[in-house]
Amino acid sequence: MDEYLEKGKSFQRLLAEYERHGSLFIGVDFDGTLHDYHKTGATYHDVRNLVRDLKKIGCVIIIWTAYENLDYVNNFCVEHKIPIDGINTDAIPLSYETRKPFFSALLDDRAGLIQVYEELSLLVKNVNSK
Repeated sequence: MDEYLEKGKSFQRLLAEYERHGSLFIGVDFDGTLHDYHKTGATYHDVRNLVRDLKKIGCVIIIWTAYENLDYVNNFCVEHKIPIDGINTDAIPLSYETRKPFFSALLDDRAGLIQVYEELSLLVKNVNSK
């Protein structure tokens, strides 16, 4: 059985983790998710607002990007009022070394953005309704 392929299971897990810890660690890609690197005219308004909403409910926001100029990434986030807790940094300290970043969820245009966006939006709505 592939537990998290069952409809609704991944959301239930996110909600349970949020309720247990009062926070989640959210990884956010930069280009194609928050920033119009390819100059297509995209605004990423909805994703930016979701990141703001996630921060308001106590989530830790880490930008995870291959963008070379990290000062630009930071300044862009400040300019667009996108709250972040770090760039390309571990969300939590682990007792061992690993190259894999720890996230509860990853908002990334190349990694199922629509599903993660919908589930995190539902989480914010659920938390705010209580």
